[in-house]
Amino acid sequence: MARNGFNEAARRNAAGVEAVEGLLAYAQTQARGTFGRGAVRSAREAVAISRQLAARDPTEFIPLLSRSLCVHARLLKRRPAEALPIAEEAVMLTRAIGGGPLVLALSCLADVLTALGRHGEAEAAIAEADKAARG
Repeated sequence: MARNGFNEAARRNAAGVEAVEGLLAYAQTQARGTFGRGAVRSAREAVAISRQLAARDPTEFIPLLSRSLCVHARLLKRRPAEALPIAEEAVMLTRAIGGGPLVLALSCLADVLTALGRHGEAEAAIAEADKAARG
């Protein structure tokens, strides 16, 4: 019986990941076109689902949540003040993980900081991303 519970949880997680991946792909595709608001809505939905997954299994799903946050923040590049706390959350979540997720989050943060005209801080984020990428 416990095995069935495990299988059901695994199926729910897989369905959630597939939903997030689909929403992120749709958001990024729509952002290139004329339907920007739909892209932001899709990214917000991806963040919400990712949060639920990460609440159940942080080790497994924090990277997905961070990536969802980064897509959301980048879609808000015309409103960088709104994007900043989203990008900062992605960095905060991935500091303990390091590696690729942290590099992606720092790069996202640098983009937002650049949009805000905070070039020195953006350069520092890029330098940290470079250091994280090199291990």
